[in-house]
Amino acid sequence: MTVVEALQRSVLFRDFTETGLRIFASVAAEKAVPAGSPLFVENMVGESMFIVKTGTVRVTQRGPDGERELAVLGPGEHLGALALLGKSVRLVSAVAATPCEVLELAQRDFARLQPQKPQACLKLALAIAADLSAKVAESRELLRGLAAARPSAP
Repeated sequence: MTVVEALQRSVLFRDFTETGLRIFASVAAEKAVPAGSPLFVENMVGESMFIVKTGTVRVTQRGPDGERELAVLGPGEHLGALALLGKSVRLVSAVAATPCEVLELAQRDFARLQPQKPQACLKLALAIAADLSAKVAESRELLRGLAAARPSAP
């Protein structure tokens, strides 16, 4: 699978033209990640986003009762996208559950592309915002369901 094909599988790039995909393929780094190796660790500063090309990535978060699995991501799924928009602390850890190939898009490369390809960068930033908005709405519904299922206090 080419880098362009891998990008095309991601929800963030589904509305991109072949030209737009090639723009980001030119700055995407392909990385092989052995099983058990971290892509990033909770509380570190995020400087890149990742798209899973092959394999699976386990997303976890530390809590009072130890590490908790939040998701297992497979080909076409992305993680850490907010890091493209600015450096922030990672809220979760991501570790290769199986041997993986990932695409890494670094914030510095995204920033370097902005003056050269502003429309493509804006399109990606808007896709990240839309994806985040959908995840917030999904979380809100989950919380409503949990609150409704909670027994009332006597």
